Amino acid sequence: MISILIVEGNPHLRSLLGWHLQQAGYSVHHCSTIQQARNFFNKSQATLTILDSDLPDGDGIEFCNWLYQEEKSLILILSARNSEKDIVRGLRAGADDYLRKPFGMQEFTARVEALLRRQRTNNAPLALEYGLLKIDLVHRCVEFQGELVELTPQEFSLLYVLAQAQGNALTRSELLQRAWPDAIDNPRTIDTHVLSLRKKIEIDPRQPSIIQTVRNVGYRFNPEAINLQAMIQPQLSSLNSTTTT
Repeated sequence: MISILIVEGNPHLRSLLGWHLQQAGYSVHHCSTIQQARNFFNKSQATLTILDSDLPDGDGIEFCNWLYQEEKSLILILSARNSEKDIVRGLRAGADDYLRKPFGMQEFTARVEALLRRQRTNNAPLALEYGLLKIDLVHRCVEFQGELVELTPQEFSLLYVLAQAQGNALTRSELLQRAWPDAIDNPRTIDTHVLSLRKKIEIDPRQPSIIQTVRNVGYRFNPEAINLQAMIQPQLSSLNSTTTT
């Protein structure tokens, strides 16, 4: 899956960009400072880095040059610096593209797509499949046990973000930031949507195993539970058939 890192000091813009990219099927990570971004690259990698030129702890252009020298990823600079001199400096520092603020979301996503065409071998998948559960990223729909599940757009986004975390627990704040298009500061919103999701994709919503509560943290998506259910389901069907006979 294509991984995109957003390094942006403005939390509202960071959240908005992340939401649009997630809707397009990319795996998105967020940082607000250069130090956080360095820590990210010490442990992981990204296909594309979307980088603000002015960050709270330093010059984004200098960090761009470090990314370029280390061959870490493609780089798209976002900047309120609009002079020709500034643009030339960013491109010479190693940026693959330079987008001036303010900008529209359609232009932003078009530039991202243009850059990622350079990474054709790493195209985002059309669907995520976990045993009995299939998340269709193209049509934004979900199948569970072979049947289409009717999810609201927000429920789909929440499930997708949880699945993207690959079993890692996410706090309610992280889920609000990644799955909601607008800034919301109400953690109970997550609880309400998780409850609704469980009713639709859990075999027993009263004892959920696919979307698990992690005490003092938040929630995690548990693909192992789905795979286990996929193995148990045929056995249960066979047992029920034998009992009926």
